Amino acid sequence: MIVYGLKTCDTCRKALKALPDAELRDVRSDGVPETVLREAYDRFGAALVNTRSTTWQTLGEAERASAPLDLLAAHPTLMKRPLIARGDEMWLGWGKDVQAALT
Repeated sequence: MIVYGLKTCDTCRKALKALPDAELRDVRSDGVPETVLREAYDRFGAALVNTRSTTWQTLGEAERASAPLDLLAAHPTLMKRPLIARGDEMWLGWGKDVQAALT
């Protein structure tokens, strides 16, 4: 199981603590493979882009209007976290539904 997130993110840390066999891939330093990003976007759509993030707030209107996958490739910290992948399955965030499915 791979958790895509940030090592400094409290929510990602909570997920990792609850999922001791999971491996963290820091999106800031490691990035997210394009195939994973594309599959996640196909599953979660616009929810994959965190429009409440500090990074989003610093973007200009023109950049915000870019295609979501281009935005996420240029600014991986815009991705809602954590993105959890296990085989062909994926979960986004660390809400009660995701926790129930994984713990």
